[in-house]
Amino acid sequence: MLSSSWIELDQAALTKNIRYLKKRIGTAVFLSVIKGNAYGHGIEQFIPMAESAGIGHFGVYDAQEAYRALQVKAENTHIVIMGMLDEDQMDWVIQSDVAFVVFTLDRLKAAIAEAKKQKKKALIHLEPETGMYRTGIEECEIPEAMDLIKKNGRYLKLEGFCTHYAGAESIANYLRTQNQYQLFERLKKDFRRKGITPQYYHSACSAAALIYPYTIMDMVRFGIAQYGYWPSMEVKMNNLLSEQAKFTRDPLKAVLSWKSRIMSIKSVPKGNFVNYGTTYLSTKNMCLATIPIGYHQGYSKSLSNSGYVLIKGRKAEVVGSINMNMFMVDVSNIPGAKAGDEVVLIGKQGDLNITVSSFAELTKMVNYELLARLPYQIPRTKV
Repeated sequence: MLSSSWIELDQAALTKNIRYLKKRIGTAVFLSVIKGNAYGHGIEQFIPMAESAGIGHFGVYDAQEAYRALQVKAENTHIVIMGMLDEDQMDWVIQSDVAFVVFTLDRLKAAIAEAKKQKKKALIHLEPETGMYRTGIEECEIPEAMDLIKKNGRYLKLEGFCTHYAGAESIANYLRTQNQYQLFERLKKDFRRKGITPQYYHSACSAAALIYPYTIMDMVRFGIAQYGYWPSMEVKMNNLLSEQAKFTRDPLKAVLSWKSRIMSIKSVPKGNFVNYGTTYLSTKNMCLATIPIGYHQGYSKSLSNSGYVLIKGRKAEVVGSINMNMFMVDVSNIPGAKAGDEVVLIGKQGDLNITVSSFAELTKMVNYELLARLPYQIPRTKV
């Protein structure tokens, strides 16, 4: 292997997660959200794994991610762009049968104009503003959007009518979530009265689907949960206490593990500073292992003198600062540690486990940020 670290993706864990989440949403379509390089898991590696677990719909952020998805997806798999789409990409998107979310009148008009040129329907998901105030067609613009859709039925296929809740993972946002839901329901009725009915209504992400089942509708956009992580501790506790979803073991299992190998071993006498600067002084004779990754490879500098890894089923604490391409750990109490031994940065080894949550807490990141920041160049393999 050419890389100094690698990521392993557990097919059995993913299949288990998807099976559980499908039970929670019944007949609704499972849309797998793979923005942010599939939350760091790798779009090219993740899509075939999810397809083998029965997934046929994927949501990406932009045209670049859509292009990557098209290179590896199965023939009947559907892709929808949920975010950025330049006007000069509209021709390619429509030609490629890639659906996209429309959250401005300008994008709707551009889609109609390009579809007319191609004499082919644009596949759209219409997003009204419901109170998140990020993206969405304003309520005062809805009548114009309705008229455009009605007049251009030959050039548009309304695949979806959707919204996104501003913080369903926290009870602090309960009232805001309810207000958004109620407005969305009212807008659905307005469109129906105009004779406009999409293929799918969808509003629920992982958190909403797992806390507010009435938001499930025809489709659910599962992101973080499919990868084996709860959107928040509140969501997890709500499900632990819920009668309909009661479980004795966590039904979600992490798909991703991150590993490296010991590059070298060094003895350090008592009373010496280790690595750059004077942040760590050896208080005893020590045996240190050098790990060949650093902040360039995504191992945060904030883990200096505070992180740990697993070697031979034991914890090895980070000693000194995290450098650009390497860091050191204390293996004084790990007999037989040697160059070439496996090092677990995230994942299980023996009876111990470094979870993404614990890793994220040390780096002061949330799960989402930590995963999405894992560099593209790290090789990812299915296990």
